[in-house]
Amino acid sequence: MSPQLPPPERPPFSWRNVRRRLPRLAVAFACAALLAGAGRLGERLSEREALRASRIDADHRLDLFAAAVSAEIGRFQHVPATIQLNRDVLALLREPGSAERADTVNDYLRRLNAHVGGIAIYVMNERGVVLASSNSDAGDDSLVGAELAFRPYFVEALSGRVGRHFAIGERNGQPGYYVSHPVRDGARVVGVAAIKIGLRSIEDAWPMLGAPALIADGNEVVILSSQPEWRYTALTTLDIERRVDMQINRLYGERRIGSFPIGARLVVDADSERIDELLPNGGRALPRASDGLLVLGRRLDGMDWRLLSFTDLRGLRGQALVDGVLAAVAAGFVLLLGLIVVQRRRILKQRLEARLLLERANAELEQKVASRTRELTAANDRLRHEVAERIAAENTLRAAQDELVQAAKLAVLGQLATGITHELTQPLAAIRTLSGNAAEFLRRGNGEATAGNLEIIARMVEQMGSIIQPLKSFARKSEARPAAVDLAHAVGNALFILDARLREQRVEVLNRVPKGECFAWADQNRMEQVLVNLIANAADAMHEVAAPRIVIEAGQGADATAPHVFVSVTDTGAGLAPAVLGRLFEPFFTTKPVGAGLGLGLAISRDIAREAGGELVADNAPAGGARFTLVLPLPPETLPDA
Repeated sequence: MSPQLPPPERPPFSWRNVRRRLPRLAVAFACAALLAGAGRLGERLSEREALRASRIDADHRLDLFAAAVSAEIGRFQHVPATIQLNRDVLALLREPGSAERADTVNDYLRRLNAHVGGIAIYVMNERGVVLASSNSDAGDDSLVGAELAFRPYFVEALSGRVGRHFAIGERNGQPGYYVSHPVRDGARVVGVAAIKIGLRSIEDAWPMLGAPALIADGNEVVILSSQPEWRYTALTTLDIERRVDMQINRLYGERRIGSFPIGARLVVDADSERIDELLPNGGRALPRASDGLLVLGRRLDGMDWRLLSFTDLRGLRGQALVDGVLAAVAAGFVLLLGLIVVQRRRILKQRLEARLLLERANAELEQKVASRTRELTAANDRLRHEVAERIAAENTLRAAQDELVQAAKLAVLGQLATGITHELTQPLAAIRTLSGNAAEFLRRGNGEATAGNLEIIARMVEQMGSIIQPLKSFARKSEARPAAVDLAHAVGNALFILDARLREQRVEVLNRVPKGECFAWADQNRMEQVLVNLIANAADAMHEVAAPRIVIEAGQGADATAPHVFVSVTDTGAGLAPAVLGRLFEPFFTTKPVGAGLGLGLAISRDIAREAGGELVADNAPAGGARFTLVLPLPPETLPDA
């Protein structure tokens, strides 16, 4: 048998050995606590910064989406107000039994709806019965004959206000946004005009938000959502009174309004709230663990809708954990450097380890730099493409603006055709008489009388040329070429073009623009177009004034931006109402009667002024009447030295 070895002897217990190990244990615990604290701090800071960035990004997306929804709905809201301007609509409401008038109004509404692109436009009488509709030929889906007095938008419009709300269609069950407007016969409301706006474009825009989202109406019922299972659920508990109103108004058809599937309380009056608990049936697009959501909300302008988006925070917290680990690693690196100084005996080993770590970090950094370079190259390519598209769009817009300016010029010339014809008829008649007399004098051998008649004919031809030349210059289509323009000369040409019209309306013109003192840097032809529009509008605003007068003044001024020159056109009419001032420069907005203007003159004039680096503003003169001021930059050679 082989002899057994004795077991190794354990060192005897000694308090001295324990005391030797205590500093090492204390250092180890301190290092562990430092690393844990650094990691936790890095995780908290990273999570807070990532949450702030997520909130900013979600806020930006919400603003863009809310603006898109408001713009889509807003472009239809003024359609019902224009229907009462149609005489056939008023005639149908006065004689609802006339089939011929109903067919005429149906055809008008059909053409109007085809132009604006709504689902349906219809007219109701005082009892809420649809008399005419754009879908009158749609068979069972036609609204003609339907009784809609139970709809809130009908009640609002019948009381003289504009009605707006979401509802599901009574005939075809199609959801839409309804806007109504009263139809008045004098001071009495005799009917209601309404339009149903489709929501397909809003449904198609959900990817813009990049997160699950919903839109709730004034009843806190989800009417639109990127998650189908959220639709027609209530964000809050609906009381009995509200449920009864919903049943009476049939806003949601026969659908049962359930509870919102997220298992957390939503404070509907707050702009945003963080949610940490969810029901198991919260939806596949949302996290089932307690990672949390960032909920942000917006009220949509002009509507009782509220937009909510739900941003998943799982990736944010995972990145925060990674950043915490990196912070702990960084703290450990610093601690390691300190230990290198203290423990000189391990300098070589620690240097080798640090070199390995550095090489690894450099390799990762090179990979990141290469990846970032590829990303920047792709971004630059996209940016070049977007710049090219923007340049093409700007060229198209500039060409369209030039066409609008030329069309406005030709419209003014068309309005002045009668006066121009009168101005040219008299010289032509005189030339015909004088030429006949000259022929007779020549036959008789009276050369002196013949020469006198020919001199008179030459003067009249020059007079006709002085009439035609400004009109040719005004009607010429050309690109904008800025130059130093004498305001007195431009105002004189505009008054010459409108001379016959102003004399016919007996308008007194006080031209206080000094010659050779005020110069602007602009295209003379386009500036004359703006002045013609302003003077013509001033004359139109004084049809009912006993002694119409237009005052034209010019001068130089300076504001916080730069010196400028201005020319103002003031009339003695009734002035501009506050409601008109807010919409004065909107395209197709006009206060003139139907057929008297398209509402494009002031919009085009302001675009011309802004293209020249100036502005067109409107206000009421202190002494009464409307005042339009055209502000333009000074010529470069007249600007003061910086």
